[in-house]
Amino acid sequence: MGLIYDVLSTLIQLYSWALIIYILMSWFPNAKESSIGQFLTRICEPYLEPFRRIVPPLGMIDISPIVAFIVLNLAQAGLAQLFRWLI
Repeated sequence: MGLIYDVLSTLIQLYSWALIIYILMSWFPNAKESSIGQFLTRICEPYLEPFRRIVPPLGMIDISPIVAFIVLNLAQAGLAQLFRWLI
């Protein structure tokens, strides 16, 4: 059970870093057109899109990635709690 938790936790952490990098790339012009930017767009946009539909932007600021990041962290905490309960 511990190995499964470690793998899932590591995957969530890697995805969290991918989200952070993807969000920071929006600050740099043409960064999303690079091969790394296109890869991150393919893996991050499907997760971010539902949050963009639910959370409206505040003026020029899109806070949906922040909400998505919080939900991902809550999922990781829930996963940890689930595995503690199972063990």
